[in-house]
Amino acid sequence: MKRDTSPTAAFQPAAPRGIVEGLVYVFERVMPDPFVLSICLTFVVAVLALLIAPTGNVPTLLDSWYTGTFGILAFALQMILILATGYAIAEAPIVQRGLRALAAHAQTPARAALLVFPVVAIAAWLNWGLGLIVGALLSREIARRVHVDFAWLVAGSYSAWSICNSGLSSSIALSQASHGNALNLVEKATGHVVPLTETIFAPFVFIPTVLVVVVMTAIFIKMHPKSDNVVAFSDAGDTSDDASSADPHARSSDGPATFASRLEQSMLGTLLLLVLGVGYLAMEWRENKFDLDINTTILIFLLIGLALQRTPIAYANAIRRAARQTGSMLLQYPVYGGIMGIMKGTGLASMIAKAFVTIATPATLPVWSYLSSLIITLLVPSAGGHWAVQGPFVLPAAISLHASVPRTAMGVAMAENVSNMLQPFWAVPIVAIAGIRIQRVMGYTAVTFAVSLVIYAAALWLVH
Repeated sequence: MKRDTSPTAAFQPAAPRGIVEGLVYVFERVMPDPFVLSICLTFVVAVLALLIAPTGNVPTLLDSWYTGTFGILAFALQMILILATGYAIAEAPIVQRGLRALAAHAQTPARAALLVFPVVAIAAWLNWGLGLIVGALLSREIARRVHVDFAWLVAGSYSAWSICNSGLSSSIALSQASHGNALNLVEKATGHVVPLTETIFAPFVFIPTVLVVVVMTAIFIKMHPKSDNVVAFSDAGDTSDDASSADPHARSSDGPATFASRLEQSMLGTLLLLVLGVGYLAMEWRENKFDLDINTTILIFLLIGLALQRTPIAYANAIRRAARQTGSMLLQYPVYGGIMGIMKGTGLASMIAKAFVTIATPATLPVWSYLSSLIITLLVPSAGGHWAVQGPFVLPAAISLHASVPRTAMGVAMAENVSNMLQPFWAVPIVAIAGIRIQRVMGYTAVTFAVSLVIYAAALWLVH
């Protein structure tokens, strides 16, 4: 008899792993498309703002929604560029060969988890965009070779990626370390920047970061569905690896060479951009010492991608393929910008933050900052935008209470790691590249949410 490989096949209420399979079952049937979910969240936030926010009247709500919707566009482009430039690096031939070589070592589901978690976590720690891309592409390569549940594997990649807000591309940590950054709220309040040694390299951040990766690797190995319930990867109709089909505008290498084709295939254009980019970074870091912010991160990944892709046309084709994966983000960013605007403009976010701050002490403020961030992140799933909303309330409290400013700020960032496991906003690119429905993935990452929630809270409270 033919085995049922439909999404419902993984749900077996009587199985020992019934809790996890039950979560997958619920998410598949309850959770709508992420864009539809963002609209639902807009409705919920608007109703809450009108009912309980300090300035929750209709004119303020509408004005705040409009301001937020279009005020996020510059930041949205930055985030999409991080993803696109990360995609271009991960799609470079040398990186692809490396991913295939890595995938060859994953011969069982357990080995797949042992491979995916550290590789994706390291990539995500270096850059969140690179982590998303590496996770999706590595999952596909492994799933082509191993009889493994694909949703489980992609969920493992996304769970490993979750530590990104504790890494080098953490917008909260980077902005507080960047002199003159618009989101450097610490500098505006105290006149000082917070170096990365006090945030992402501090023990209370890197210890739980490593612990989440290790613990979730072990848990995911235990969570893999039984062989009869595995829904494997199918690449039928998949053309993502075919550059010509992915880019209908690409010129064929057959036929007579033209001036345009020679220019496209020449490395001179790449070398020009590399000289400009490397020259600027060398000058900037010599004059103002080494610094990383969102724009320099984008520039570095642009330069690396250009160097790996070698020719301008190869890089342009890679970015075109990346654009196919970022379309859903273009839809969702303005909607979440509107939510952010409503929460900030009507005072709803400040009300949530203040409710936790008023009961805090110097020792407990970072934990209360973390808990309030968990709620706000579900509605504002962008660390930079979230920080702009919550930072102005938790930082003055930290200063007045003489609490740890770095710990309070990173409490917000660490909660981003946790809430992203229930908020599908950042899962959209990885599932789009992997080619799988997001609902099955979120059923597994709900477990990551619960486990990492405890680990990060304990670290904020106990690790010094």
